[in-house]
Amino acid sequence: MTEQIPLPERLVNEGLRNEAGIVEVRSDLAYLTTGIVNVAFIGYPKSDWVLVDAGLQGYGAKIVEAAESRFGSFATPRCILLTHGHFDHVGSLEFLLGHWENVPVFAHPHEVPFLNGTTSYSPPDARAGGGIMTLLSPLFPRKPIDVSSRLAEVPLQGEVPDLKDWQWLHTPGHTPGHISLWREHDRVLLAGDAFITTRQESAYHAVVQTAELHGPPRYFTPDWASAHQSVRMLADLEPYLAVTGHGKSVSGPELSVNLHLLADNFVSIAVPC
Repeated sequence: MTEQIPLPERLVNEGLRNEAGIVEVRSDLAYLTTGIVNVAFIGYPKSDWVLVDAGLQGYGAKIVEAAESRFGSFATPRCILLTHGHFDHVGSLEFLLGHWENVPVFAHPHEVPFLNGTTSYSPPDARAGGGIMTLLSPLFPRKPIDVSSRLAEVPLQGEVPDLKDWQWLHTPGHTPGHISLWREHDRVLLAGDAFITTRQESAYHAVVQTAELHGPPRYFTPDWASAHQSVRMLADLEPYLAVTGHGKSVSGPELSVNLHLLADNFVSIAVPC
C-alpha cells in the first residue's frame, strides 16, 4: 500500500518568516505553526484581518504576539473562522476570546454542536495507520467546548464574513462540518485538515514536518467516503498554493498534479487498512 506522496522540495513554500514565527506566503496571507498545527492570518499588515483556527491549548499568547507583530499593537481580528472544532484547532480559542472582546466565531452549522457544549466527537481509531500519535489518540480531548455566546454560523451561500474575495467550501469527512477556504483569482486554498502536507500519525513527521501529501489525520477521520469526495472537489479546483492544518505550505503548478494523484489513489494512500 502506498502511504504518502513525497513532495518535491521545489513545492514547499517556506515564505518569509518574521521574528514572531509568522510565515508570509502572500502579501495578505500568513500562517503560524503552534506546536503541530497551523493557524492562518488573512489580511494585509497593519490593516483589518481575520484569524483562521486557534491552534493548540497554551499557544494563545503566541498567537496574539504574532498577530500584533503583523497587524500592530492591540490588533483585533474582525472574526475568527474555524475549519473545524478538533482540540488542536480550538485549543487556544477561549483564551483568545477572553483577550479580544466582542470578536465573533464562525463555523459550519454541522460543526456547531461541537462548539456549543452539546456533542463530543466520536472516539478516535487507535489502529488507524500506526505511529505514536495514533496510539496516543485515545488520550486526546474530544469533549465539546462552549463558545456559544460568540458563535455564529457561516453564511449559507459560501460567503466568508469580512473576506469578500474568499468563499468557504464544505469539505466533510474529517468532521461533519469541516470547511476549507478558497480564493479563486490566485487559486489559494486553506485546506484545514481535508488534506495535509505531513504524516500526522507520526510524532517525528508531525514535529519535523516532512513534506508529504496525505489525506486527513487517520485516527480522527470517521467518514472516509466523504473525505474522499472532499479531496476530489479540492483537486478539481486546481489550487496553486495550499496552506493546510498540518505541515508546510506548498505552491507551484505541480501541486494540483499531486493533489489529483491523491484523489485518484485515495483509498490506497489515505484510508487505513
